Amino acid sequence: MRPIGTLVPVHATSTVHAADGAAPTSVPPISDSKTFSRAFADIKTGFAAKELWGHLGWQDIKQRYRRSVIGPFWITISQGVIALGLGLLYSQLFNLPTATFLPYISTGFIVWGFISGCLSEGMETFISNEGLIKQLPAPLSVYVLRTVWRQTLMLAHNLIVYVIVVAIFFTSLDHQYAMSGACADGLLCHPGIGWYSLSAIPGILVLALNAGWVTLLLGIISTRYRDIPQVINSIIQLLFYMTPIVWPIDQLMAGGARVGVSWALPFVYGNPLFHFIQIVRAPLIGQAVSINSWYVVLGITVIGWGLALVAMRNYRSRVSYWV
Repeated sequence: MRPIGTLVPVHATSTVHAADGAAPTSVPPISDSKTFSRAFADIKTGFAAKELWGHLGWQDIKQRYRRSVIGPFWITISQGVIALGLGLLYSQLFNLPTATFLPYISTGFIVWGFISGCLSEGMETFISNEGLIKQLPAPLSVYVLRTVWRQTLMLAHNLIVYVIVVAIFFTSLDHQYAMSGACADGLLCHPGIGWYSLSAIPGILVLALNAGWVTLLLGIISTRYRDIPQVINSIIQLLFYMTPIVWPIDQLMAGGARVGVSWALPFVYGNPLFHFIQIVRAPLIGQAVSINSWYVVLGITVIGWGLALVAMRNYRSRVSYWV
């Protein structure tokens, strides 16, 4: 008999004897080797457990609005109130037509809510799931997918605001600033709402794909260094004002309302968040997406997932000790 507390040596393979005299089952060895194959296997297994992270993500939404009459639709109402209030305010400050500016700021807030949610909650992914990580033998990617799925559900609820706004201001958005298929000099091209607007769907998919590596990478780093969430949360608010969400980039261009500030355009175009927002927002409000925005987004997607896989390979086995 082995005394309590004695460590049991782990061999290369082990055998589990089933009940009722069944044949023993061989359990494959568990390796914590730092290889990309282990990282890819974790992600593959995590996607296969869609019932688990899907259920957990939906339960997070239900738990947040437990005992509420309208439940998750409070997300939609709060998003709509904020967009309406700021849209009316800033349209007067910038001297812009409310009929076109309100859809602009509404879609900007919807996309930004998804991005900021993935950033802030992504850093806490493994920390907030400490109990499950220590008790549930599941891949780390399950908790990443849980966070991304929860934010996707919130995005879907917020898109109801977009549908309502577009239904009200459809005639104002249709072919706004369009001139026989050509764009006015110095202004963004607005071909109008139509089948082209469906190109926002691949934009949302790419956005969710990037949310995966952001949550995975920041989750691992923040679990090891607990000061990182505080730093990034402080930066998120600054990035909100630096990104064209509540102010239109048209005003900075030649011929826009703000004369002599075109020098700021390189800083706007150098902001990666602008391109991520633009690939989703622009089609939804009848704007043309620059091909450069897609180049930036796809480039960041490749680089980001490369960094996330490196972090997954090197530190996947240590996360359970850090939480």
